[in-house]
Amino acid sequence: MFEVEEMDIVTKVLKTAAEQAKQFKSINVEKHLELEYDLGTLLAVDSNDLDLKQMRSESNRDEYLKDLARDNTQLLLNKIWELPIERVEEAIVAKLPAPTFVLPREKPLPKPKPLTKWQKYAREKGITKIKKSKLNWDETLQKWVPHYGFKRAAADKEKSWLLPVPDNADPNEDQFSKLSETKSENVAKNEFQRLRNLAKAKNIKIPRVGFLSVDKLNSKQLGEAVSVAKFSTASLGKFQGNLAKEKQAKNIKALLPSSKKRKPAPLTPVEEKKSNFDILDSILSKKPKLDIEKAVNRVLNTEQRERAAEKKNQKRGRKKMKGGKKGKDTGKRTGVKPKGGKGSRKPRGKMGRKRR
Repeated sequence: MFEVEEMDIVTKVLKTAAEQAKQFKSINVEKHLELEYDLGTLLAVDSNDLDLKQMRSESNRDEYLKDLARDNTQLLLNKIWELPIERVEEAIVAKLPAPTFVLPREKPLPKPKPLTKWQKYAREKGITKIKKSKLNWDETLQKWVPHYGFKRAAADKEKSWLLPVPDNADPNEDQFSKLSETKSENVAKNEFQRLRNLAKAKNIKIPRVGFLSVDKLNSKQLGEAVSVAKFSTASLGKFQGNLAKEKQAKNIKALLPSSKKRKPAPLTPVEEKKSNFDILDSILSKKPKLDIEKAVNRVLNTEQRERAAEKKNQKRGRKKMKGGKKGKDTGKRTGVKPKGGKGSRKPRGKMGRKRR
């Protein structure tokens, strides 16, 4: 009785083992012709003939193709396991040889991305990236806190519930709003740096911000200089106040002169004729503008010059008339002193007599 039960158990075990063996096929696959391999591109070429009977029957075609693909994949994996193997970060990696078969591509190979400023600096200084753990132990909160993410922000908010006021700061100043403003400026600065790296990678000219090196600036250029100075901050003018009667520029490109020339809209012959006649009428209808104030000032100026010239001529005539008469004793009017005689004596005092 017991022997019969043992035989039944053995047959059941063998049956289950046979069913499992059917599910997992053997890794040894036999082919009439050996496959051609290119392990550099993970390519295997099967040159054996296909079974036409299996291909023509609609019921067995899919199963036959699946078995064929499985056998060829098994042979390719067997060849890969024959290559030298190494372990990289808990993973087994095989060193593939150089490819020999040229595969067709729809698009060209992607170009390597240009290095950022930090990557260039790290390569020059030999700085290598060290893998850090995602969590960090915080002594204040006595728990593990991630380096970034919403949990890190929540931990910072929980830790900084009380902020000290610096010695030189205003005691009535809100330190929490100041801290949030500093954080938002840092975020804007990092975003601007990221966009500048992308523009540099795509060879896009970045508009210049800062001081406009112009000797003489008109009112329009001064307004542009003020707007450019606002955009020169770390937050790109996000936290800067607006001046009185200032037009906010939507973009930095709006501050710079556009290099594209405007193309006039195409006109019909009738519209073109009408526009030419309008231009001609506007030119012919223009009258010279008369500045009355300027004309009056010019007339007054000429009259004053004429009067001054007449007075000057009258003075010259009087001098000539007076210069013709001879003086009796001094010769002051004529400008010539007499040589001797009574007239050569100098007057003494007011009356010309000697005082006693």
